[in-house]
Amino acid sequence: MSILKDLNTVLSPLGIPLETGVFAGNAPDKYIVIIPMSDTFELKADNAPTYDVQEARISLFCKGNYGADKNRIVRALLSADLTITSRQYIGYETDTGYHHYVVDVENHYKMEDL
Repeated sequence: MSILKDLNTVLSPLGIPLETGVFAGNAPDKYIVIIPMSDTFELKADNAPTYDVQEARISLFCKGNYGADKNRIVRALLSADLTITSRQYIGYETDTGYHHYVVDVENHYKMEDL
């Protein structure tokens, strides 16, 4: 199990083009890029990991009003029981014409499921 696979499953039905790492080719008026951020172990008293905690950043790029798409992304993530750790408007990119909004998310995976 991985957060990248889960995010692709959750976000693909939204109909917004989606890539991991960087958007290849000609970018449409709105798209999503998922960037893996960290993988850590949650340790217990015996120092054996019980959970793999994986984090990723979802970047929404939009040439128009991003509000409705941001809300759809947040609702989809919450409905899938993913933990949102941060949401932030990064800004308007004058060189590209895109608004950039990010949602940071994490999920805990039991070690026996990996």
